Amino acid sequence: MSPAEISDRLVAAELQRHFACAAIGRHIIVLDQTGSTNDAILQVASGNAKEGLVLFAEHQTAGRGQRGNRWESAAGKGLWFSILLQPKIQIGDSAQLTIWAIEAISDVIRTELCLEPAIKLPNDIQLNGRKVAGVLVEMRAQEKVAHLAIVGIGINVNQSQQDFPPELQNLAISLAMALQRPVDRQKFAVAVLQNLDRSYRARFASKD
Repeated sequence: MSPAEISDRLVAAELQRHFACAAIGRHIIVLDQTGSTNDAILQVASGNAKEGLVLFAEHQTAGRGQRGNRWESAAGKGLWFSILLQPKIQIGDSAQLTIWAIEAISDVIRTELCLEPAIKLPNDIQLNGRKVAGVLVEMRAQEKVAHLAIVGIGINVNQSQQDFPPELQNLAISLAMALQRPVDRQKFAVAVLQNLDRSYRARFASKD
């Protein structure tokens, strides 16, 4: 990583101090590198892992998108993370979580950065007709307790066009490209998690 990328590294303790009373973010882990954050969060989580665990990776080597597509995740340039949840919904209703996540992220892009994102179903967020973020929800059935949901989120934050592979350079965009200036990843991560936490508790956690 370059000196600029190192100074912009996510710091778990600084992130976590914003979420002492939250449902999402009470426990935050930041890995330097992993294959997929969705896989890593299950490896890290014990059998009694608390709902709301968040795992970030500065770099994913095998990030997954919808329908098995690869998610490109340049090191230190985006937000690649997964959230462990136990929503009181059926496995067949997992699309509700996808909609919740993309709406919450879109709201933060709009309110924090004054950009106008567009939701492209089933799981993408676009700016200027190009993909800026995506969500992948994977459910795990559990007996006698609420099912586990792993909500994987990827947001392109500070990439330049050259950070994307040639085949994606006309299809993908970052927040920095849209703004024509860098974005503070730590500050933006806090805003995203705070909105995810608020909206999750309103839509899922309070259900009987």
